[in-house]
Amino acid sequence: MSRVFNFSAGPAALPQSVLEQVRDEMLDWHGEGMSVMEMSHRGKAFVSILEQTEADLRELLAIPSNYKVLFLQGGASAQFSMVPMNLLRDKTSADYINTGSWSKKAIAEAKKFCEVKDAGSSADMNFSRVPTQQELQLDPQAAYLHYTSNNTIFGTEFHYLPESGDVPLVCDASSNILSRSIDVSKYGLIYAGAQKILAPPGSLLLLSVKT
Repeated sequence: MSRVFNFSAGPAALPQSVLEQVRDEMLDWHGEGMSVMEMSHRGKAFVSILEQTEADLRELLAIPSNYKVLFLQGGASAQFSMVPMNLLRDKTSADYINTGSWSKKAIAEAKKFCEVKDAGSSADMNFSRVPTQQELQLDPQAAYLHYTSNNTIFGTEFHYLPESGDVPLVCDASSNILSRSIDVSKYGLIYAGAQKILAPPGSLLLLSVKT
């Protein structure tokens, strides 16, 4: 039987070898007598899976030890609200670079919690490019600077890392996480809806720095 290749935004296509391993372990994961979907999330077996997944991710992204790795439900869209809810603290505004559909959704949610300042946008060019560093208008008093690293709907991607000074840099990396090496230490927080590249629908990967 020929395999169908899925080129949609999500969920990600999986290698046949991975699917065959899942099939073989569906009834009995490593001698536990049950599948991963049946075991307790507090049990040693599942905890070992979670720990190995985090260790692999830390190795692949060279994540510094002072960063937390969280696996959450809700996809990246849940973070559109959770980012301002958790990062505003005593601040009243945040900077957002507007580069298309997903940025606009993040901005709409953030406006429910704070003043959103337009740090840069290519809306006047139908988001056909991303603003350059020189075009960014940044507020040094902002709680954070948010940007979407890859804008799949409009076909544009950041090929530089926005410099935000002392303001924490927040990135929605849903569409290109693990596609290349990045310096995680430059970010205050990275989040990604993992289903586009890494995992089943509805899952979220979050890297956050300790404070």
